[in-house]
Amino acid sequence: MMIDLRSDTVTKPTREMLEAMFNAEVGDDVFEDDPTVKKLEEKAAEMFGKEAALFCPSGTMTNQIALKVHTRPGDEIICNDLSHIYRYEGGGAAFNSGASVRLLPGDRGRIKASQIKENINPDDVHFPRTSLVVIENTSNKGGGSCYEYEDLKEISALCKNSGLMLHLDGARIFNAIIEKNYSPGAIGDLFDSVSICLSKGLGAPVGSVLIGDKDFIKQSRRVRKVFGGGMRQAGYLAAAGIHALDHHIERLEDDHQKARIIANTLKQLSFVEEVFPVETNIIVFKLNDHYKDRDFLKMLESKKVKAVGFGPQLIRMVTHLDFTEEMLDLLIKELKSI
Repeated sequence: MMIDLRSDTVTKPTREMLEAMFNAEVGDDVFEDDPTVKKLEEKAAEMFGKEAALFCPSGTMTNQIALKVHTRPGDEIICNDLSHIYRYEGGGAAFNSGASVRLLPGDRGRIKASQIKENINPDDVHFPRTSLVVIENTSNKGGGSCYEYEDLKEISALCKNSGLMLHLDGARIFNAIIEKNYSPGAIGDLFDSVSICLSKGLGAPVGSVLIGDKDFIKQSRRVRKVFGGGMRQAGYLAAAGIHALDHHIERLEDDHQKARIIANTLKQLSFVEEVFPVETNIIVFKLNDHYKDRDFLKMLESKKVKAVGFGPQLIRMVTHLDFTEEMLDLLIKELKSI
């Protein structure tokens, strides 16, 4: 039995999800004729208190569409220096939107309104126009860290008062919602656009949804076409997303609990120098000098455990829908044997 903790993207559809997909009513979504896609988009928009939504193949696409719609070439985007839009989207801000990025240091992926305020460029031809702030919640590179709601409120108020657009990279927003006990609607109130991922903790095989007002989504649909993201009978995939939103949100607490158990075990082991704080389903730990990260990953794989390197001497594990109690017990046993 292989224990795959490389990411929460490795899950496979449950039997119930497959049944929902098999029974989906479909049409041609490029013609806006797919009823199941429409149902998913309406559901996601309603959850976050927004007017409309757009189903896309990936979270990278939803983020990149948002950047394109919210900016014009030569603009500057403010985000944390660990942000997914900067580190893991192939330079898309520059390639797709012609925008530069102002990187702010933070606390495990989180930034403050005061930092943003200090980095808004003056209205001067020598500087790029600051037009957009992007927040990632939870922060992947920050080890699954969550924002406090009051901090998000301060950032939102600053952006509104400063004429800046505010986008949420909410690839794992439901993990934050479960951990911090805020509602999707309360989050939606703070942001001009929200990207949610269905294929991470929620366990769908494919897809993300971009959420905003009607005009934003109308523009986003055009950009999605240019990016090659228009899909035809996408309702089969949308049905999985609907099932995920209906059945797989509350169970995220199970993933968080398992992650805490793994973290507590790692803290007791001799080869671990540090375990980063665990808030959700991501565990990041630092190896001591007895192991190199590449060698450690190979050793884990020989024990039928998959993880990923996350920087020098850093290892990441992510709990998910397919990570069972039996796997947890076996993982703990294998870690203690090292």
